[in-house]
Amino acid sequence: MGISPNSVVFDGSSIWVGNGPSNSIMKLRSSDGARLLTLTTPDAATGLAFDGANIWIANPHQHSVTKLRARDGVKLGSFNVGLSPGLGLAFDGANIWVSNSFDNTITKLRASDGANLGVFSVGSGPVSLAFDGADVWVASFNSSTVTKVRASDGTPLGIFPAGQNPWGVCFDGTNVWVSNWGSGTVTKLRGIDGAILGTFAVGTNPAGIAFDGNNIWVASNANNNVTKLQGSDGTILGVFPVGTGPFGVVFDGSSVWVANNSSSSVTRLGISDGAILGTFTAAGAPFGIAFDQRRAGQSGNLFERICEF
Repeated sequence: MGISPNSVVFDGSSIWVGNGPSNSIMKLRSSDGARLLTLTTPDAATGLAFDGANIWIANPHQHSVTKLRARDGVKLGSFNVGLSPGLGLAFDGANIWVSNSFDNTITKLRASDGANLGVFSVGSGPVSLAFDGADVWVASFNSSTVTKVRASDGTPLGIFPAGQNPWGVCFDGTNVWVSNWGSGTVTKLRGIDGAILGTFAVGTNPAGIAFDGNNIWVASNANNNVTKLQGSDGTILGVFPVGTGPFGVVFDGSSVWVANNSSSSVTRLGISDGAILGTFTAAGAPFGIAFDQRRAGQSGNLFERICEF
């Protein structure tokens, strides 16, 4: 893989890994980590998302996103967004949402053709995005808040406090979970109204966060491990070693994948016991991971993403 991989996304059968410093992205078979494809990207490939057929990549220095056909990596287009799009890309079923870290906005693009459907203000330093089926949640690193935006028209529905410097955000079907880089905690917010349901201590500098259907997995960047929390009450179920400087985390339907930025690798963990099922070399600085599963139960791929931070 590339140097310092940060991010990963799953497309239903494969993992895609963004290699920031080397301006490339790789496609790995999720069943065994075999490399299927390596492509040159326009920029550092900091953020990744899957829309059911295509991979979207954030280009932080070009202030744009690129759309690639997941089947073969063919470039379908590049589209301008705000300043320094990065870690935050999310698909709402019809549109791609992009966090613009340097102008405190998010951009909504129509997935079919990349048309700009709106730019909406959020908190300072938006990083990660999550879609809950109706609304988009945005973690803003500098303002230590999470903004809820109605996906249909971008109307802000609420701004809610999180821990210090929220980084990652995910939805568990009912609630929103936020990893707080600066306070070493994870915050659980009620999806309907943003009420805080709990704050749970994890490792130092928690970054990527993912839901496996029952539990929450959080990468602790400074501790080189991943914490598994019970989704119902936040009880810690285990802490598992991975590579150096883990950032992105994604669930592929059977395993958890972690992008290890400082050791240029991706680790695959079993969800039942956190056992390491494989460690795969990256070509860059992997930062995040995402899942692109088309239908429940379908096998898929992972894509790794590199972040600009």
